[in-house]
Amino acid sequence: MNNNKLASANFLGRGLGFPPSFEKAGGKLPFDIQLVVGSKDIEQSLHILLSTRPGERPLLPDYGCNLDRLIFEPLTVSLISLMKDAIKTAIYRYEPRIVVNSLSIDSDDAVQGRVLIQVDYSIRSNNSRFNFVFPFYRQEGTDIER
Repeated sequence: MNNNKLASANFLGRGLGFPPSFEKAGGKLPFDIQLVVGSKDIEQSLHILLSTRPGERPLLPDYGCNLDRLIFEPLTVSLISLMKDAIKTAIYRYEPRIVVNSLSIDSDDAVQGRVLIQVDYSIRSNNSRFNFVFPFYRQEGTDIER
């Protein structure tokens, strides 16, 4: 890894891959835990943040985005605004490595039970722009057509 990538990885951090994965190793342990670095770590962090309910983590009880309480509400303009506010607040509080440039919610597939949350963001350390799409499912996935 060259010095620029190493500096970026040190600032952006690295973490366990989500979902956790393992591979055979030649060291003391029978396996190595796979880590993700840089922008991939941020993407996985956003996925975890948006899919975690506040209260699920005992040591960080406020961590998460409370989207699950909105599942059975009618999808109106005010609900979409409430969802955007909850998402922006969660990202602002728990993902300081990025700046949200725009946030949109695509409700075209709401009848099938899926709402797409699109977050366009920039990484603070290097001003790189990325796009993250989170599928929020409003119904159980047994009868959804593709």
